[in-house]
Amino acid sequence: MSFPLDRETVARRVESLLPALRERLGERVSTSLALREQHSHGEGVPDASLPDAVVHPLDNEEVAFVVRHCAQAQVPVIPFGTGTSLEGHVIAVHGGISLDVSRMNRVLEVSADALDCRVQAGVTREQLNTQLRDLGLFFPIDPGANASIGGMASTRASGTAAVRYGTMRDAVLGLTVVTADGRIVRTGTRARKSASGLDLTRLFIGSEGILGVITEVQLKLYGLPEVVRAAVCQFPDVPAAMQVVIAALQMGVPVARIELLDAVQMDACIRYSKLDEFQAQPTLFIEFHGSPAAVGEQIETLQSLAQDAGGSGFAWAERPEERSRLWKARHQCYHANMALQPGCSQIGTDACVPISALADCIAETQADVAATGLLAPLVGHVGDGNFHLGILYDPTDPLQRPRADALAERVAQRAIRFGGTCSGEHGIGLHRIHQLGAEHGEAVSLMWAVKRALDPLGIMNPGKMLPDPV
Repeated sequence: MSFPLDRETVARRVESLLPALRERLGERVSTSLALREQHSHGEGVPDASLPDAVVHPLDNEEVAFVVRHCAQAQVPVIPFGTGTSLEGHVIAVHGGISLDVSRMNRVLEVSADALDCRVQAGVTREQLNTQLRDLGLFFPIDPGANASIGGMASTRASGTAAVRYGTMRDAVLGLTVVTADGRIVRTGTRARKSASGLDLTRLFIGSEGILGVITEVQLKLYGLPEVVRAAVCQFPDVPAAMQVVIAALQMGVPVARIELLDAVQMDACIRYSKLDEFQAQPTLFIEFHGSPAAVGEQIETLQSLAQDAGGSGFAWAERPEERSRLWKARHQCYHANMALQPGCSQIGTDACVPISALADCIAETQADVAATGLLAPLVGHVGDGNFHLGILYDPTDPLQRPRADALAERVAQRAIRFGGTCSGEHGIGLHRIHQLGAEHGEAVSLMWAVKRALDPLGIMNPGKMLPDPV
């Protein structure tokens, strides 16, 4: 359902709101073109649309104040964290207010005894882990980018450590949310389980800003492992690497991370991150957490499995700086891909399938890529069946964007056909709306019922996630 007002009307209504917003928030309300352009897009989707104003609240009450005024004026509210979302979540499709929570960046409470903390939504994962380190604690969800905790909750993010520690769905105990009518609502408790009422926390996790604005997050924490060791092993082909992954999971080896880079992706990372000691071959990046004895056993098992599959070039890293170098290279895949073809644009995919189908799904996908003639490096959180393509195309060639979009569409449909999902961790946003319909069918009507109940005016991040009702 499209937003009921045209952009010119929205712009006029935002203009009428500015005096009240500035009286409360002062210079933290801006209509600067440069700032609006910064808030017109995230990463991953090469499309953009300007908000009419950008607002930087500092606490729950200020968020509620802004949302109440937007509700009264029927103006769209687009939550914004660090701008690292990959599916167009922060694009102001219909104009309106970009509500930037990045200055809501206080760690409110940490309990080392209870292994939990409460943070404002603008706290980033790197900031949080820096503050936790001296307490011997850490927050394990690692999507790669230094994303905000609120944004990670909104998109149900996960990343490289999900195979061991789960996703944001597993990490969040409770939330503070500002609803579409400006109420401040707290969901969940600090208890590790509850059978009390509807699970509103899980309703808002992954809701991508279409139901309300997440302003605070209660998180589970973990003790820093006694030993952390990372490894890189290279293989003659992707099926050989997948053989090791599947065998390790079936044996219950508790790997903390296990990432696959295909030969094209590894070549990009070698060039960009100066990993000259490796070859451009399919490669597994692996990490183990635990006691010295346990990690030693896990390493021995993985090395044996890899050797049986034709793996070679084992490189182990225990010193933090060497581990950081390896994982930094892994996390810089996006920038490494862009450097492969200067001037290119990139569209990402986010397929996730059952582990039993992963090898076949990747094989079909790589054959599909080869047939298109496009360059599309592949990287995957293969421990939980999730993989991504970085589809590169020349934006000056009118034929390449449609080919890239079509390839991304086939990847999503293939994942659904294999019993999986069009998005394992990035979310739906703007780019995957029709794929959501293909995946969920009639259940989309129930999602719309929830949306209408909580946001009857349709002001919360309109144009995202849900396909128009038929």
